[in-house]
Amino acid sequence: MFLLLPFDSLIVNLLGISLTVLFTLLLVFIIVPAIFGVSFGIRKLYMKTLLKIFAWATLRMERGAKEKNHQLYKPYTNGIIAKDPTSLEEEIKEIRRSGSSKALDNTPEFELSDIFYFCRKGMETIMDDEVTKRFSAEELESWNLLSRTNYNFQYISLRLTVLWGLGVLIRYCFLLPLRIALAFTGISLLVVGTTVVGYLPNGRFKEFLSKHVHLMCYRICVRALTAIITYHDRENRPRNGGICVANHTSPIDVIILASDGYYAMVGQVHGGLMGVIQRAMVKACPHVWFERSEVKDRHLVAKRLTEHVQDKSKLPILIFPEGTCINNTSVMMFKKGSFEIGATVYPVAIKYDPQFGDAFWNSSKYGMVTYLLRMMTSWAIVCSVWYLPPMTRETDEDAVQFANRVKSAIARQGGLVDLL
Repeated sequence: MFLLLPFDSLIVNLLGISLTVLFTLLLVFIIVPAIFGVSFGIRKLYMKTLLKIFAWATLRMERGAKEKNHQLYKPYTNGIIAKDPTSLEEEIKEIRRSGSSKALDNTPEFELSDIFYFCRKGMETIMDDEVTKRFSAEELESWNLLSRTNYNFQYISLRLTVLWGLGVLIRYCFLLPLRIALAFTGISLLVVGTTVVGYLPNGRFKEFLSKHVHLMCYRICVRALTAIITYHDRENRPRNGGICVANHTSPIDVIILASDGYYAMVGQVHGGLMGVIQRAMVKACPHVWFERSEVKDRHLVAKRLTEHVQDKSKLPILIFPEGTCINNTSVMMFKKGSFEIGATVYPVAIKYDPQFGDAFWNSSKYGMVTYLLRMMTSWAIVCSVWYLPPMTRETDEDAVQFANRVKSAIARQGGLVDLL
């Protein structure tokens, strides 16, 4: 029989007590509030504290750069501090100053090497058009302590470096394990809860349980991202028999909206973990899943959606008409399919605050696992959601005009650029 030494027994007891205390704190401050949809204000206090730290760090950087007499941000590079607009002449002078030991007064107005500068500016103008730049991360005007990889950022102070190192420890050693545990809890409860509810006979009781299981699990997942969400005009929330359309920045848009409302999801059938979640969810709620071979059949998709919205007892459908993720500075062209059905449309505008973490998913640069890791190691996800008044298609409007009218309303309310 294996016997524990007194010291080993003490370690085991301390570990057990620590896990018990941790689970109790999770239950009392996170899971139970998620079930009842209440908040103790801890996340908002956390956000205000971070804002003060960011402001101090930015001021410290600016003061340190001024004391050492070098720029915090050089032109023609991507930095973490926003640059003031400069003319072509000033940029050329900066290039000559950094690449030559001659005095600027003695240099000619034009040098042969200037050709390379103009060629580069021309290429940048072609590549960095209004559409292309919407698929890259939004630049910040202040440092959020998430990166020290800026090309021009110089060592400024020991305190700033220690603060950044402390932030890394907090995000990776405390927040990341906590968030993973919450995400696992939320997903597990969603699969188990919807599966159990799915065996109940159809009726009001099943619908009641299904709604609250979905809301509870999505709210736990929201807390797994330390998401701080402000909802506006809740009286305009989507209702049964309608279509909810929103601008699309990230896969977590679904969680953001579903933690405050009960929706029928639309999407393609997947395999793996996502497939398990989809099969469990559809047992408890009439979601609209399409097989891979059905997605390209526009008429079949339109028919399924029309049948759903014509039944006023069914949940509103949640759709992102852009069809891809945009960096939350603009709204791209809406696909007309969901506007041809003839249902009432409930527009929703979502605007993220990139100071605490960039929610934009650049799918060409990051895979889903990498993206989720970046989300869970950011400080928080802060966003505002506006529910706009319902809109219907006018008699003299076609589907494209209706889609553009809805898109313009979302862009205007969210403070986004409306790209045609």
